[in-house]
Amino acid sequence: MHDSCMATKTITLELDAYEKLREAKKPGESFSAVVRRLRFDEPGPTGTELLAYFSAQGTGASAAYLESLEKALQHDPPPDDPWR
Repeated sequence: MHDSCMATKTITLELDAYEKLREAKKPGESFSAVVRRLRFDEPGPTGTELLAYFSAQGTGASAAYLESLEKALQHDPPPDDPWR
């Protein structure tokens, strides 16, 4: 993947971003290689989005299952001291 004719681009990073990139760099690895192996995950849903989803779609659990959970909670109270 290393091509001596490959074009280059100079970028400016703030110091904290540079330090993160430098820390991710393995011995003998170029910064280009670090960037190529990075994953840019999509942000998770917001609370508002989750509320809208579950309001529209429900939880996916049946009423019978939810009822069984309620019954189980009634027969399994939390301990007086949860650290014991």
